Amino acid sequence: MNSNEQLICNFYTSFNNLDAEGMQACYHDDIRFSDPAFPHLRGKEAGAMWAMLVEALKKNPADWKLEVSNIRANETTGSCRWEAHYTFSLTGRKVHNIIDAHFQFKDGKISNHTDTFDFYRWSRMAFGLTGILLGWAPFFRKKVQATTRKRLSAFLQSKQS
Repeated sequence: MNSNEQLICNFYTSFNNLDAEGMQACYHDDIRFSDPAFPHLRGKEAGAMWAMLVEALKKNPADWKLEVSNIRANETTGSCRWEAHYTFSLTGRKVHNIIDAHFQFKDGKISNHTDTFDFYRWSRMAFGLTGILLGWAPFFRKKVQATTRKRLSAFLQSKQS
């Protein structure tokens, strides 16, 4: 295992242990993160997003399960697949999300992290009938993104107080 593969492993080991600080330690100060629910995060926003998710998962840790596979990396890029099993905090519904992660590295840290997953599949699990009926629609994705952005902003503000 090379150093960047170990870095990816450390990131997900911290996530599995619900250790947001450990996850953030793997990120470069100028990290760029994006996924279908949290697009275009930079710097402290990305670390705060993981801290917010970890805080929610800690409320029901028995439902949390993480599986990571196919960790691969070279000097500049890396990838893996991870599967998250959890209860979606907004609806109380069970989710099994399958995510493909892609990374770029700089100065021994993750500098770019992009997660991709089937948003419609996720929305059906997370939102039930609403997700089945609307999860395919671009306006629904934008609504979810606006909601996650608002929750992240409130989380960041609460940590500054």
